[in-house]
Amino acid sequence: MFGNPMYPTYQIFIAAAIAALVTGILMPFFIRAMRHEGIGQQIRADGPQRHLQKQGTPTMGGVIILLGVVATSLIQAPLTPQLGWALFAMLATGSLGLLDDIESVAHKRSLGLTPSQKMIGLIAISVVFCLAAVNVCGIAPTISFPGGLDIDLGVLSSSFQLGDSRIVVPWLYLFFVFLLLAGLSNAVNLTDGLDGLAGGCVLVVMIMMSMVAFNYGSKELAVLAASIAGACVGFLWHNCYPASIFMGDTGSLALGGAFAALAVLTKTEVTSLIMGGLFIVEALSVIIQVVSFKSTGKRVFLMAPIHHHFEKKGWSETKVVIRFWIVSAAFAALGFALYFQLS
Repeated sequence: MFGNPMYPTYQIFIAAAIAALVTGILMPFFIRAMRHEGIGQQIRADGPQRHLQKQGTPTMGGVIILLGVVATSLIQAPLTPQLGWALFAMLATGSLGLLDDIESVAHKRSLGLTPSQKMIGLIAISVVFCLAAVNVCGIAPTISFPGGLDIDLGVLSSSFQLGDSRIVVPWLYLFFVFLLLAGLSNAVNLTDGLDGLAGGCVLVVMIMMSMVAFNYGSKELAVLAASIAGACVGFLWHNCYPASIFMGDTGSLALGGAFAALAVLTKTEVTSLIMGGLFIVEALSVIIQVVSFKSTGKRVFLMAPIHHHFEKKGWSETKVVIRFWIVSAAFAALGFALYFQLS
């Protein structure tokens, strides 16, 4: 462990620095390996035409992001149940994304796993994580809204005896955690469409989540969030326009899964949705576009997700990315302020 245990905030800052260095240093070797094997991103034919030049850019950079986050977290913090299950959610969703990336590369198409295959995977991950959070980590099956409103989602629960242990299944909260984990994973995945966009947005959100976790009293989760922020910094060095590598679904699903896990384990399920408001906007733009086109035959946006809409309007890729970073930071700050109203 680096840093003086008497100064936990120092250890958290060191965690971010270590993760940034590990990710930034290892990424060039990974890029060369991907190029040598001819493993590159498949670009949507119906996307912006200027994106076609990105065809074949090395992908699956999320593997190195995860390596940096896991190594740093285990170095800087003890493996408590909370940290262990947060890492499980991140690595499990990342593994699902890795399968999706491998499927996409193997078949030379922009789509990987089918939606039903992804959904089955996300259901399994969310069920295991939620049951562990409630029964192992002692997380209450409740959600809190800004203003003091609390809703108990544990009112409809079942108990099962498993050996010497009693397993509580809070059905409503289980469904809510599934929506949160699946929603945030897919929302970050949808945001990952421009060089540096998803990495930069996750970076600002994780800085806030690190402070939330520290205030909640979990230095281990604060280290994890800081490690993710640091890994995003190391990744962005190579992912900024023009990108030398993409994180792929390996990275985007894992980062969304980690965000959801941190929200559950710090009891910020609602305010986290505000902190990650940019991701929600991206996901909603796709839902609105699909519903509008299927019901009326008309498109609300020139192209969805919404970052492509602004590209179609003539904004440069870097202008879209930087402005979306600013919006993401504003959402993160608003959510952070509302969190302190609740705490």
